[in-house]
Amino acid sequence: MGGSINKLTDLAIKNAKPGKSPRRFADGGGLFLEIRPNGAKYWRLAYRFDKKQKLLALGVYPQVSAPEAREGARIAREHLAAGRDPGLLRKSAREGNGNSGEDTFQAVALEWLERFKNEWTESHHKGISGRIKRELFPWIGARPVNEITAPELLACLRRIEARGHLENAHRTLTNAGQVFMYAIATGRAERNPAADLRGAIPRPRVKHMATILDPKQVGILMTAIDEYSGSPITRCALQFTAHVFLRSKEIRFAEWFEIDFDRQEWRIPLAKMKGKKRDKEASPNAYHIVPLATQTIAILREVQALTGEGKYVFPGLRGSKPISDATMTNALRRMGYDKEDLHVHGFRAMARTLIRQELGFDEEPIERQLGHAVKGPLGAAYNRADFIQERKKMMQAWADYLDGLKAGAKIVPIGAVV
Repeated sequence: MGGSINKLTDLAIKNAKPGKSPRRFADGGGLFLEIRPNGAKYWRLAYRFDKKQKLLALGVYPQVSAPEAREGARIAREHLAAGRDPGLLRKSAREGNGNSGEDTFQAVALEWLERFKNEWTESHHKGISGRIKRELFPWIGARPVNEITAPELLACLRRIEARGHLENAHRTLTNAGQVFMYAIATGRAERNPAADLRGAIPRPRVKHMATILDPKQVGILMTAIDEYSGSPITRCALQFTAHVFLRSKEIRFAEWFEIDFDRQEWRIPLAKMKGKKRDKEASPNAYHIVPLATQTIAILREVQALTGEGKYVFPGLRGSKPISDATMTNALRRMGYDKEDLHVHGFRAMARTLIRQELGFDEEPIERQLGHAVKGPLGAAYNRADFIQERKKMMQAWADYLDGLKAGAKIVPIGAVV
């Protein structure tokens, strides 16, 4: 199983047929799928410890998917690197009485959260931790992790579903599955009951943020923002949002030290970007670059005269905190745009669609500009410098396009406050 190995696809696994004797299909790094003559498919990790060749069981397909098996293998290799035999760990757990407190769901979950907290942003870690402690610990926290059944876990999810929180139920199921896979890899469980619950909870209906995609209506919108008679800081915040189309939180928490007027760039620390994992190897000064068009710089210069002495580019009324999402939303409502017409987050979809359709830019620079990680040969590695020259051209073209739309917009939105 040496050399370069292509990962097994789900289709290849489903189509793999049994033989007269067990067949092994390599997935890489010692992980393989063994198919028995009766058709049963088992994940196994081949490893050496103390000069002996050994095998570690990582579950049965399809209850344990390929990504879950790879995660279990990765954790087992961590134990090997630390001088621990993952097979011996499992044997010790199996021979124990199961009530030591170290193999309860709560103990395993807390250990998993601690081990991987540096892999996530602080807010993401807080969200996962709070969800597990709130939705699972009261019901199955004290149970030995190896004894928890799929119906027990489903009962927890049904409680969430009964409150109407389907998205939270699915996230809880995902996190529970990660804890169980960690328990398998560390020798405290033999299977993942979360895998048996795929399809047991209805999928939530996806709600897309309201936006405007008709170029003529975009021109009317931008004119309405320019003529907004409320706070000039709020007006500038909405103008800036339309030009850079990042997430509302990233814009609201923008700080003056991040703005480089000479380079015409906004450099956002990656720790402030949604979904960006902390990279132990990266410089603490790693950032996401946002090229700023000439018009965008003009917006910043205008608001700098009002807020430049403070911390935030767009502060709230008290100055010590950033402008709120509600303030920006209420401004749109005052201009006559209700929640069915436009949401602050809708500027992202507006720009994404029109830059592609009207300006003809490729998808990849648009996605990088939005702050999305683009998967490549190395996975979802985030290259903050990719397409920077292309994105500079794109951002200036977008600003010029908005100016052109405003030039042809003479209509005031219905219900606008004048």
